[in-house]
Amino acid sequence: MSISTNLRTVLRTTARTPFYQLALCLLVYSNATAILAAEQTLSLAQAQQLAIARSQQLSGQDSAMNAAQEMAVAARQLPDPVLKFGIDNLPIAGTDRFSLGNDFMTMRRIGLMQEITRSDKLKYRSDQFDISAQKTLAEKSLNIASIQRDTALAWLDRYYTERQLVLLEEQLGQTQLAQQAAQSAYKGARASQAEVLMAESAVAMIEDRQSELQAQLSKAKTQLSRWVGRAGDTLLALPPDLTQAPLASADLSQQLTQHPQLKILAKQEQLANAEASLARANQKPDWSVEVSYQQRGAAYPNMISVGVSLPLQWDQGKRQNRELSAKLSIAAQAGAEHEEALRMLVAETQNTLSEWRSKRERLARFQNRLLPLAQQRTAANLAAYRGGKLSLSELLATQRSEIEMRLQSLQLEADAAKLWVSLQFLTVHSAPSPASGRWQG
Repeated sequence: MSISTNLRTVLRTTARTPFYQLALCLLVYSNATAILAAEQTLSLAQAQQLAIARSQQLSGQDSAMNAAQEMAVAARQLPDPVLKFGIDNLPIAGTDRFSLGNDFMTMRRIGLMQEITRSDKLKYRSDQFDISAQKTLAEKSLNIASIQRDTALAWLDRYYTERQLVLLEEQLGQTQLAQQAAQSAYKGARASQAEVLMAESAVAMIEDRQSELQAQLSKAKTQLSRWVGRAGDTLLALPPDLTQAPLASADLSQQLTQHPQLKILAKQEQLANAEASLARANQKPDWSVEVSYQQRGAAYPNMISVGVSLPLQWDQGKRQNRELSAKLSIAAQAGAEHEEALRMLVAETQNTLSEWRSKRERLARFQNRLLPLAQQRTAANLAAYRGGKLSLSELLATQRSEIEMRLQSLQLEADAAKLWVSLQFLTVHSAPSPASGRWQG
């Protein structure tokens, strides 16, 4: 049912009701309109879904992962057989030169050769591609986490910039009222011209700050549109709950094993170990089997030949053993890098978690103590000003101090929210649920 239809229904109903019922119907209608308007807002989870859907890099990684999976299947197969044909012992001099059938040694030969690769080598070769596919999947998870994190930061940047503008608009309204009061008092010879100029200067300073924030808001919208497209200009919904720590301080090492970057390093280590295993398997050579059929002249019988080939690893100490040693060193390097990255990430996460908690504590102090005190001081000074016991400059300074404190509290909230986002995507890297507006692990 459309809004206009709802409005006509309300009007028909209220035409026959007492006044208090009319007020109730109008209240219900306004709530319904607000709900409909809320459906046109952009939530944080929806913004992340849009950003993931618009990413071209993710589809490219899907292609790379599919390619590695296909190669894993191919690598498990034996090498293609080799078809061989030729002419053996063809005379090039004498009466039988270039004859294919006169000399008993001349043979037309056709054969087939197959390399019999060891099964463990085939497995290790296939494992390399399997691990490469898993590594690409981990890289995709990292990109999803990065997209979600950057989208969330852009969304929060716009959200808190808009809230700052609302506060400045409120301060501007209060200062304009003070300006009008100063002008009226000046005309009645109850205030000096200096107070009028001070009020005008205060209005101009707030308007200048508004212009600065408008420029910041424009940049924030542009950055959000970079991720979500045209939806970047949509009204924003309320943010999700940002007050609960995404990680616990205890046992961070275990929690951070799911970090996408660490998963990539883990797969890199597995890939190096698979290459080392293949190098170890290469210390044993592969056999090749060949069967050929030789056709001679009509006066001579045809023949068949069977042969086996085996590479001679006559200098393993300088070739196969050196290759294995190199691969084992690379695997050890990958393991050390993985362990070092985990330690560094744990330390960085601990610092970020401590900073987030500190900002949340400061924010609670602002909201529970400092802001109420500032509001009480403003109310007291406003009463004193109306009673002629306080100058306009002192009242303006009090109002400005309260607004600055509220802006500082809002900035603390924004900083804490951005730290929360950084912590959230240390382990969570799947798409958020649009229904709940919360991230899903």
